[in-house]
Amino acid sequence: MPKGQGEVVPEAPFRSYYGQPVVKQPIWHEPHMPTYLYLGGMSGAASAMAAVARLTGHERLELAARTAAFAGGTAGAAFLVAELGRPMRFLNMLRVFKPSSPMSVGSWTLAAQGGLTSVAMGSAVTGVLPVVGDAATLASGLSGVAMATYTAVLLADTAVPAWHEAMRELPFVFAGSALASAGAAVMLTTPRALAGPARAAAVAGAVTEVVAGEVMERRLGMLGEPYRKGRAGTLMRASRALTLGGGLLATVAGRSRALTALSGLAITAGALCTRFGVLEAGRVSARDPKYTVVPQRDRLDAGHPARVPGR
Repeated sequence: MPKGQGEVVPEAPFRSYYGQPVVKQPIWHEPHMPTYLYLGGMSGAASAMAAVARLTGHERLELAARTAAFAGGTAGAAFLVAELGRPMRFLNMLRVFKPSSPMSVGSWTLAAQGGLTSVAMGSAVTGVLPVVGDAATLASGLSGVAMATYTAVLLADTAVPAWHEAMRELPFVFAGSALASAGAAVMLTTPRALAGPARAAAVAGAVTEVVAGEVMERRLGMLGEPYRKGRAGTLMRASRALTLGGGLLATVAGRSRALTALSGLAITAGALCTRFGVLEAGRVSARDPKYTVVPQRDRLDAGHPARVPGR
């Protein structure tokens, strides 16, 4: 073939410096961090449920939701401290408040959530200062909404490709999972005749989580691979099966204790699988340089400026 005719320059492969990852892998540990993400979200959604139950006069449901919010917040804080290594590291994050920092806002949200749920639960158990307890319950409903979603914002604000590019859907995935988890916890601790709103919350949360997760993986394209392959893929598939199955069981869980238990346990297991799966997907996407380099190159080819994740 004459020189210059029909020659095709092969597309240059993606590269990184000596084949090393372009971004740092998350250093969070298991089971500390994913369990904290689950417990914090459940606590936040349970606080919102307790506030609604207070406003609508569902006293028994409110007590169960207060208990779930307090237990989840307390246990979650313990897992967070275990992740950080010592309590002082968390206290140091409260030295300043930076509205531009998801970590700073999240730390203050967690502190407010813990304080309000403790006051609400203390009042419920002792009967002391019921007006203060009711006020704390209503206030924790507001902090709880933030608590149920801020961890997704925290992940999306990092440079990890599978998290950063999922910033649109990840808050809905976590919010749905938190609502389903809270609904499961409350319906497990409330008489079946009074647990109708908790079952409805579990169903709504399960549907939201599954739909948002499917939309996220489809929209991400190549960056959705870490959520579909390997250990993360196994965990995410298990999460969808358990969450959807638990949500379907919740629609008929009022018929027996066995169905209630199966539904609640399935939803709880699904929520944990979601957190572990999302964490693992982030690690995979940070470890493989193609998930950073290829999207950047595609944006440049399309005439868009390359974005720096996390900024």
